[in-house]
Amino acid sequence: MLLTAKYVIPVSGPHIEDGAVLVSGDRIVAVGTRQDVVAAHPGEEVRDFGLAVLMPGFVDVHTHLEYSVFRGAVDDVPYTAWKMQVQRKEPRLAPADWMDSAVLGAMEAVGSGITTVADITDSGNSVRAAKQTGLAGIVYREVSTMDKRQVAGRMQTAEADIDAWRALAGDDPIEIGIAPHSPYTCHPSLFSAAATLASDRSLPVAIHLAGSRDEYDFVRYGSSNLAQDFREQAGWHDVAWMPTGVSPVQYVLQWGLFDLERVLAVHCVQVDERDIDVLASHGVSVAHCPRCNAKLGMGIAPLRSFFEHGLTVGLGTDSPASNNTVDPFDEMRIGLLLQRSVSGESDFYRYFTARTFMRLATIHGARALGMEDEIGSLEAGKRADIIAVDLSSSPHMVPTADPYSALVHTANQKDVLATMVAGRMLFDRGEYLTVDKERALARAQEIRDKLRG
Repeated sequence: MLLTAKYVIPVSGPHIEDGAVLVSGDRIVAVGTRQDVVAAHPGEEVRDFGLAVLMPGFVDVHTHLEYSVFRGAVDDVPYTAWKMQVQRKEPRLAPADWMDSAVLGAMEAVGSGITTVADITDSGNSVRAAKQTGLAGIVYREVSTMDKRQVAGRMQTAEADIDAWRALAGDDPIEIGIAPHSPYTCHPSLFSAAATLASDRSLPVAIHLAGSRDEYDFVRYGSSNLAQDFREQAGWHDVAWMPTGVSPVQYVLQWGLFDLERVLAVHCVQVDERDIDVLASHGVSVAHCPRCNAKLGMGIAPLRSFFEHGLTVGLGTDSPASNNTVDPFDEMRIGLLLQRSVSGESDFYRYFTARTFMRLATIHGARALGMEDEIGSLEAGKRADIIAVDLSSSPHMVPTADPYSALVHTANQKDVLATMVAGRMLFDRGEYLTVDKERALARAQEIRDKLRG
């Protein structure tokens, strides 16, 4: 099939006007001008999107699909209060509710032009939801406990789940990893055990790290609401915790996790230059979630310093529980504007342009997950993960002078025309081709009623 549009943005090179992408099976065969690709491959079926952009699908490097029904359930509170209120509501949902919530999240991702997700879960619902909708990605099996006595059992269960999830994924482009949750929910021996398992089984690793001032104060000083109210609510009030005197990054460094390949640190807003040196020297990638960080008052990641230290950074949407929508366009736009607002004019052209954030949402996200050879740009031989974004049908998109500016500064998830993963069309002009939209929306409302109050 030959896909054509006014603009093709390969990301790996300059954009192409009146461009085309040839797809065969699950692979990209050719990228170029329509005239050249048609001439080289006559007789191919043509799908013309008109005044639109063809580009690689977005890579969402951090999300929690199964929390989609929590959208707006806990708003207008800072991070720790949000975390505790969400935790108190979780027992109201049945296993089937969590599954349908994950499907809802996967649908929103597909409809927003996301083709690859990096999801953290302890239930496996994200694997099932990704298979059902056709999404690709990594699903990390989350582990947590502050009680050393529970570590061996938690890890044994996690390893069994990883085997089961791998079998469930089958031949679909879904990889399984391990995710010790965070410094405020994991005993040190859990970090060490997770590192050993990841090394033995060649698993990618993710960890929530340096995500709030409360987390920083908990780790360094043994104080904050995370040290008191949250630990009591989580049932760890009788587990001893001594302040470490170091930052969360310096603390986690001690337990072997950073010595692994393909480690993804989520958030990293409460870091200093020494922390960034540690992450960079160990090749740790960062999942940057600007809207979640801003909404919950967590902080603003020092992207300029990340870039200067050579860190690989991708964009994540987190989840509708914290972020309300799974919209990579908003993530690019708000992320860019936040960085400009704190950096000043001198950094505009070097660091903070629309093209920079397009790369964070695509090829750099792929690199952060260790998948840049497979996805993140439109190149011959890569997997055919392609989206089309409309530039003509809505007043807010007309007129368009520059496709990068249009995508980052004006587009939103409703402008996505089509989403393809591995050559398979999942979403086409408002129609979800792999799931029952009406059932998903009805179930979401039923589940949400359980969360009221």
